[in-house]
Amino acid sequence: MKSRPSRTRRWGSFPTTADVGVWATGPDAASLLEALGLGLFALMTDLRKVRPAEERAVSASGGDPTELVVAFLTELLVLEQTDGFLAREIRARPVGNPPTAVVASVRGEHFDPDRHTSRTEVKAVTFHGLVFDPAAGRARVIVDI
Repeated sequence: MKSRPSRTRRWGSFPTTADVGVWATGPDAASLLEALGLGLFALMTDLRKVRPAEERAVSASGGDPTELVVAFLTELLVLEQTDGFLAREIRARPVGNPPTAVVASVRGEHFDPDRHTSRTEVKAVTFHGLVFDPAAGRARVIVDI
């Protein structure tokens, strides 16, 4: 898989009335999915303290790109909720144009309370206000906390 410079991927969070959102920018669908995933984990912990020690495979699909984003981020959230797994690196390979499936390699490690901080508990990924626009290089999603 071709490596993309990390400076082309950016993410952050923004407040909403009762929840929180994650925004991402990137040059293509793969970068947007990767940045949204890392932004999701950045809500939950300090990514600088997470080591890419283990690799996990994650796949998701949806009827359209919007459903794909929710399905992919939900799969990442399940890794954290069921296995205590924190991601540090994500490499996504979208399938289709527009993408309706993704196969991703996720590198990280299990939560260690001695090294990792617990930030925001994310309960679910929502469709509310979701934007996924690879042509414009932007995406945003709101999560329930």
